[in-house]
Amino acid sequence: MNQLLQTIQIGDLTFNNRIAMAPITRARAGADGVPVALNAEYYAQRATAGLIITEATNVSPNSAAFELAPAIYNDAQVAGWKRVTEQVHAAGGKMFMQLWHSGRVSSYSLLNGREPLSPSGYNDDLGLLQVYGALRNGYYTRIYASPSRAMTNEEVYAAIAEFRTGAENAKRAGLDGVEIHAANGYLPQQFLSPLVNRRTDEFGGSVENRARFLRLVIEAVLAVFPKERIGVRISPYAAYNNATDPNVAETYGYVARMLNEYDIGYLHGADTNAWGGVPDMPKILDIIRSNYQGVLIANAGLTPEAAQSLVADGKANMVAFGRQYVSNPDLVARIAAGGPYTDPDPFSFYGGTERGYTDYPTLG
Repeated sequence: MNQLLQTIQIGDLTFNNRIAMAPITRARAGADGVPVALNAEYYAQRATAGLIITEATNVSPNSAAFELAPAIYNDAQVAGWKRVTEQVHAAGGKMFMQLWHSGRVSSYSLLNGREPLSPSGYNDDLGLLQVYGALRNGYYTRIYASPSRAMTNEEVYAAIAEFRTGAENAKRAGLDGVEIHAANGYLPQQFLSPLVNRRTDEFGGSVENRARFLRLVIEAVLAVFPKERIGVRISPYAAYNNATDPNVAETYGYVARMLNEYDIGYLHGADTNAWGGVPDMPKILDIIRSNYQGVLIANAGLTPEAAQSLVADGKANMVAFGRQYVSNPDLVARIAAGGPYTDPDPFSFYGGTERGYTDYPTLG
């Protein structure tokens, strides 16, 4: 596993290894999306990762796909995240915040009675949208998505500004950088999808127009962080949340070239369909590597052995692990030792307390 354990330089940051902690929603923030002491303990336990990418963090009160997810749009949330970053940095780690707007993937019950916002108010597939809430008995479960309404032009630009404010707040909280969440069927990918985005203004129609939202978000965040401290996550073939595209190679080839043009710190390619046993990573790599020359992080439910092969063969520069990091806080040490690996408890993925969160053992 030598290549996974080698350092890598991105801009002025040196990462101790090529093992990233993927953004993993755990739904254990406090009231109003404020991170709590338990969150700081969880991330600090995993600080040996070359890079921690935080769980998806709401940039707006209009974003809420998972109840009890953290946020970064007010001062209390900034203070909560500052406690997290201080502990991660004290443990020697580096952390980027994933900036998130869920768009139409939400429910009025999570938005204080408001309708979710979407590019065009497309609502024919609500049963396919993944929205989760906490029950009064402490358990966490999927709930039904509410019909969304089309964003006005002013609301589109307001959402772009919210990403900039999120980046500013992440910087105030001490994060080393940010990752723009343009994957998993959330708002930036909704704009990219011709199924979901049926606008006829400058944000709809051609691939250039559909990518304009992401382009302007990147430019907004570039006003806060240098390009080397910005990542973008995409999931070209994702069925999750149904922001699909009949011309994946055309759309995401354009997106990859756009990210190459901005020379961002990294592109994070996520094979969301691999969760269901239908891997698309080879196709994703073909699109990305022919259009983007920068640092590539691969995320695809990979084993450490498969991850090592991707890095050794030069197909990826880093690999992000998700579920393995849920149950193996010392994953780097376990990979170095060749295992063993602890399996996660899926019933404690979302919500709850320290059980299934901070109580997994280390090799010790």
